[in-house]
Amino acid sequence: MCKETLLDRGINPVSTVEYEINEEIYTISLEWIISAYLQTEKKEFFMDLFNQVLKQSNADVETFFEQMGQLVLMSSLSDKGLEDNA
Repeated sequence: MCKETLLDRGINPVSTVEYEINEEIYTISLEWIISAYLQTEKKEFFMDLFNQVLKQSNADVETFFEQMGQLVLMSSLSDKGLEDNA
């Protein structure tokens, strides 16, 4: 559903967002961000925010994905760091 909604708005779900964290570049797609959230207990929270931001401009949708991607990426890296230290 999310992917189709993005396509309807002219936003390609395989578009990517780049983040620099600790001098390392991470590139993730909007599709990956959606999948990551839909597999967690934050699924409803993500969908509620997604539906709210859809009422705004495409720039707001892109900002939403930049921010949500950063959150899920930082969480993923944090979890990986905890596993590495175990």
